[in-house]
Amino acid sequence: MKVFTYSEARQNLSKLLLLAQKEEVEIRRRDGTIFSLKSKKGKAVSPFDVPGIKTKATTANILSAVKDSRMG
Repeated sequence: MKVFTYSEARQNLSKLLLLAQKEEVEIRRRDGTIFSLKSKKGKAVSPFDVPGIKTKATTANILSAVKDSRMG
């Protein structure tokens, strides 16, 4: 684990954030307060990942509606 002073962290924020993606980083203030920084893993979400719905529509109903919308 890397340890930075508050001033070092402020001056090297970009480097610190890159490092925090790989390992936990500590930031120590002059008054002795210690902060821990580590990256959160975000879930990859597709815009096409939508919940399904229950319906009584059949495949034939849906295909008919699509056909009608293309002809009209």
